[in-house]
Amino acid sequence: MTAFDHPLFTSPPPPAEEVPLVPPGEGASGPESRWRRRLRWAGRGFAGLALLFVVLVAWLAITAPLSKSLEPIAPPEITLLASDGTPIARTGAIVEKPVEVAKLPKHVSGAFLAIEDRRFYSHWGIDPRSIGRALWTNITSGRTEGGSTITQQLAKFTFLSPKRTLGRKAREALIAFWLEAWLSKDEILERYLSNAYFGDNAYGLRAASLHYFNRQPEKLTPAQAAMLAGLVKAPSRLAPTRNPDLAAKRMHLVLDAMAEEGYITPGQAKTLRAPRIDPRSRADLPTGTYFADWALPEARKLSDVGYARQTIRTTLDSRLQAAARRAVARAPLGKAQIALVAMRPNGEVVAMIGGKDYADSPFNRATQARRQPGSTFKLFVYLAALRAGWEPDDMIDNRPIETGGYRPKNSGGHYSPAITLERAFATSSNVAAVRLFQRVGDDRVIAMARALGVTAPLARGDSSLALGTSSMSLLELTSAYAAVAADSYPVEPRAFAAEEPGWFARIFSGPDSFSSRVHGDMEQMLRAAVNRGTGRAAMLSVPNYGKTGTSQDNRDALFVGYAGGLVVGVWIGNDDNRPLKGISGGGLPARVWRDFMTQALGQKSAPKRPAPAVDPEGPVQPLDVPDIGAIPVGEKTTVGVQDGQAVVRTEINGTPIDLRLPLGDRSAEPQPEAGPAPEPPPAPQP
Repeated sequence: MTAFDHPLFTSPPPPAEEVPLVPPGEGASGPESRWRRRLRWAGRGFAGLALLFVVLVAWLAITAPLSKSLEPIAPPEITLLASDGTPIARTGAIVEKPVEVAKLPKHVSGAFLAIEDRRFYSHWGIDPRSIGRALWTNITSGRTEGGSTITQQLAKFTFLSPKRTLGRKAREALIAFWLEAWLSKDEILERYLSNAYFGDNAYGLRAASLHYFNRQPEKLTPAQAAMLAGLVKAPSRLAPTRNPDLAAKRMHLVLDAMAEEGYITPGQAKTLRAPRIDPRSRADLPTGTYFADWALPEARKLSDVGYARQTIRTTLDSRLQAAARRAVARAPLGKAQIALVAMRPNGEVVAMIGGKDYADSPFNRATQARRQPGSTFKLFVYLAALRAGWEPDDMIDNRPIETGGYRPKNSGGHYSPAITLERAFATSSNVAAVRLFQRVGDDRVIAMARALGVTAPLARGDSSLALGTSSMSLLELTSAYAAVAADSYPVEPRAFAAEEPGWFARIFSGPDSFSSRVHGDMEQMLRAAVNRGTGRAAMLSVPNYGKTGTSQDNRDALFVGYAGGLVVGVWIGNDDNRPLKGISGGGLPARVWRDFMTQALGQKSAPKRPAPAVDPEGPVQPLDVPDIGAIPVGEKTTVGVQDGQAVVRTEINGTPIDLRLPLGDRSAEPQPEAGPAPEPPPAPQP
């Protein structure tokens, strides 16, 4: 370092150039103009809208899957068969396989394009020109005209509700953009033509052309195509089977539009006449009985999504359904209603009656009505007691309850100092059941009911629950008794055969069962109720088990029991909940149960008919139409003729009596078409 390098001899650095501060909103050339500021904010707004659009499309992709536009918008026709192949119900829309635009004549697809969306192949799902024209027409003429494109219409009837709201129109436009982005124009047109409604319950162009003209859409004439295209605007009002003049008028409007677009010549548009309608609608058939109405929702879940008609075999047994119908028809019900459910112990329903006459009232009292089960609910009380360690020979107080807020009475005023559980169950002692319920606890009783599949509300802390004051359906109650019959719970009632679970599923997730002691003791008490208790009118010549039930003020009368691989529940009551006159669970319901079971188990079988051919296209079997049975001559007595003999059926002190009186020389007279006369009441079972 030299002396000249010392700071005293060096000159200071030149001052840095000062950079003027620029106020916000101003550039180097001066303040930012108002136009540039607006342009910058407009760009930001456009970017925000673009981002929002991307988010909406992503949300739409999740909430409205594209595959839905491939499905028919109405459930296709389903035919339900009984277990022997007999058709029992048919329902659903007329739907055929989709069309392919490439295979359609130009005048067929052109008819729809000319009247519905002339600029279909040039717009992006929304046509501003059509919207503007529709708005102008609506304002100037007072007529309502739509501006929706074919893509928007597909979005509307595939994904959205028919409500005309601003929000729905916005979603419709968004879905239209989305469809245009994912599908080709021909694919959109094909899905539109294959899903549009054409009236008379026909969905899709193929179904409509076959229905109205009995020909495939690939062979439609220009006049036929124009008439079908004209139906889309108002299919119910313009259907040619209902309003041929309106349909023809609309057809000529379509023909003029086709001529303007060059699909036909103006001369053809003037000379073409309305085509002859050749409707090939299938014969009007019943769309359901009580069983079918219950089974159809599940059938739609089981059916594959598509356009083909399907036939599904159910568990319904035609012979047993007919036996149930006869048993109900013979019952002297008066103005009361009746319901009957019969199932296998595994839950497969083989017969169902939901009322006296389906045509008069399709309300299903077996599945839809919730009524008090009465003393049939005692099954859960006694099962809970047996599981808690009680035994049938254990004694319980049977004296009147004179303390507390709830004081039930025994029917007929019969009491005793003490009674065994078996005797209390057989005679349906109310005071014994309430005391047992209180000893066992409502938690255990409710838990037992839930384990057996009862889902109805059950009140806690209410001793009247022991006597069946919580309402439930007959189907639910019968399923619980099926669990005892099968020694396996819960039992789920079903209309279609269930697949057998594999060994792995049976081991690790199989159903529960009772202990041998609990199950044996419960069946002992159920058998005692029939042999020596309130259910004697249901006694059969084979071992049978059951329980009677009568709700408060005799508003409901029930008998539920099982024998020979069948579990059957019978309910009788008034729809308006009025008390029944002289009907209790051990009377008419038990006799109806016995009547059905004697037929079902072959003790009194009707002559066998030839097995019907399995013909899903044939007529539906009206299984719920009542026929003529025995003639009632009183509450407990009927008179009829069987095998050339007069049969008088009555009841004395709860015991059924059948008297047979010959009407002449049977060898010289032809035998009537009836089964043998009923057998006399069997002796009590050991």
